[in-house]
Amino acid sequence: MNDHTSHVDTFVRDNLPPPEQLPEFLFTTEELQFPARLNCAEELLDKKIAQGYGAHNAILTPNEVWTYQDLYEKSNRIAHVLVDDLGLQPGNRVLLRSPNNPMLVACWFAVIKAGGVAVATMPLLRKRELEPIIIKAQVQFALCDERLMDELSGALETTGFVQRVLQFNGSGEAGASAELERLMAGKQTSFNAIATASDDPALVAFTSGTTGLPKGTVHFQRDVLAMCICCGSYVVRPEATDIFIGSPPVAFTFGLGMLVGLPLYAGASVVLLEAAPPLELGKAIGKFGATICSTAPTAYRILLNHLDDFDLSSLKKTTSAGEKLPLPTYREWLAATGIRMIDIFGSTEMIHIFISATGDDIRPGATGKAVKGYQACILGDDNQPVPADTLGRLAVKGPTGCKYLADERQRTYVVNGWNLTGDVCTMDEDGYVWYQGRTDDMIISSGYNISGAEVEAALLPHPAVGECGVVGIPDEARSMIIKAFIVLAEGFQASEQLVSELQDFAKQTIAPYKYPRVIEFIQELPKTQTGKIQRHKLRALPR
Repeated sequence: MNDHTSHVDTFVRDNLPPPEQLPEFLFTTEELQFPARLNCAEELLDKKIAQGYGAHNAILTPNEVWTYQDLYEKSNRIAHVLVDDLGLQPGNRVLLRSPNNPMLVACWFAVIKAGGVAVATMPLLRKRELEPIIIKAQVQFALCDERLMDELSGALETTGFVQRVLQFNGSGEAGASAELERLMAGKQTSFNAIATASDDPALVAFTSGTTGLPKGTVHFQRDVLAMCICCGSYVVRPEATDIFIGSPPVAFTFGLGMLVGLPLYAGASVVLLEAAPPLELGKAIGKFGATICSTAPTAYRILLNHLDDFDLSSLKKTTSAGEKLPLPTYREWLAATGIRMIDIFGSTEMIHIFISATGDDIRPGATGKAVKGYQACILGDDNQPVPADTLGRLAVKGPTGCKYLADERQRTYVVNGWNLTGDVCTMDEDGYVWYQGRTDDMIISSGYNISGAEVEAALLPHPAVGECGVVGIPDEARSMIIKAFIVLAEGFQASEQLVSELQDFAKQTIAPYKYPRVIEFIQELPKTQTGKIQRHKLRALPR
């Protein structure tokens, strides 16, 4: 760890895992030799201006176009607002809440330039899901799209940490600007980025474990650049003429990489869509002439069923992430487009991808090999590497690694310097990883990681629910869907109307994509002698 931090507020640094619990970090290539001082926003944006990219398009949307100069000036104005009006000190946490749009990206750059720690949240999250994030990260400020204030306002009432909220993308009477835009108007368009240390925290990205308790994954300034180098320079290899597009929220580190980091690192452009369901994504590819698309396998399967409706001829590369890429999907996409799908495999804990393959290195059905800069192996129950083609736990190490914020689960994610990703895989003699499933009860549906326990907690307050157990079951379209097994409380009868009522009830407290698409009423839940629900038996029940 670098002792020369620029953070005045050292809360995040103080709550990193102790040195003995950190993974081993590898910096094996020349590009990954980072200087002691590094501000990733300056590297990704300011240096592009210095290199003459100012007039180049940076962000395209259905309504507007931002050049690199536009993004540079707006992010600098916001940085001045953060420092001059809010009094942000390096190391302070700033919550970001917005759909994918240019102002969100400008806010992200502003926070990093000012030395803050960005805490981005998905727009679908509800009040009860925002509360533990605010508390865990002790968030002091928030920048929020005006349209998403309702849930955040509710969370602010119960948490007490946030000192000031600024809204943006105002839509008031006569197009009145929101407060952030009003404050930006009088600010300078230049800003000297804080000379942060390369291992100063830049963001806390939250993920959920099987308990449903959020885990804050801390990523350094250098981690953001490592993401761009390893996934960008070594895997996707974009050019300045490329136009990126995709569906992941920028609040996901996968979305941050594919829709912000990689495009700007290459001097390319990106199409940002506030909502990108597959059919809208297909339309936008043709409209903007996108060349690199990133989404989940489920979206590609839908696009394959509507090829006559879209012009996909501009695409040069497509990446698949969020769930296992089915071999039939890979083959059908190749036959229809001539493009060999790049399967990429990563985790929030590692910030981005670490397993992939491109071009002639693609082995259909395998996820890929360790990305340049990373190492991977399969560990057995004794935490030792197993022979080729033996089932075990995937372990990786490289320039990035798991750094949970004040969380005992760090002890189980990092073992002997390796990051244990929670995935069951095999590795062949050539180093290709073949994904088999998850080691825990995480449900992966349409690219989202969903905790069954969290869904159970959303259902249990309903008066009709006596007990419930939630699992994932196979689904052709979404890989898995959520199924809830419910034991009814006394006085209630099973009905289709009650199923709909319970589904709507769950949507009131958790993000809509987490609701149980299937509900089955049963007499009792299978349990151990100590009273624990045996979810493996629920998954085994006839469907």
